[in-house]
Amino acid sequence: MICTLVLCTVSDPVAVLREVRRVLRPGGRCICIEHVAARAGLVAWVQWLLRRPWHWFFEGCQTDRPTERLLGEAGVRQVTCEAITVPKALVPIRTQIAAVCTR
Repeated sequence: MICTLVLCTVSDPVAVLREVRRVLRPGGRCICIEHVAARAGLVAWVQWLLRRPWHWFFEGCQTDRPTERLLGEAGVRQVTCEAITVPKALVPIRTQIAAVCTR
């Protein structure tokens, strides 16, 4: 299963991830790419500052979600995340992860 730039928009990402876990076969994988909350610094501040207008203009997108932590809370057996910084992207979506979740 592939999930790209979805978990930032849904109202309950943990519920979505639990459903992903439910439908995956044992050993099945979900591969996702998501923009995530920056850990600190200017990007984190800009994400915080723009969170409400960004949410409104981009159909519910929340760029300041701790998606990596949420993947761990979903109950999948293994989560592997690789941090990605997209230097030419708009500041709020500059920090991203590529993750593989295994049931």
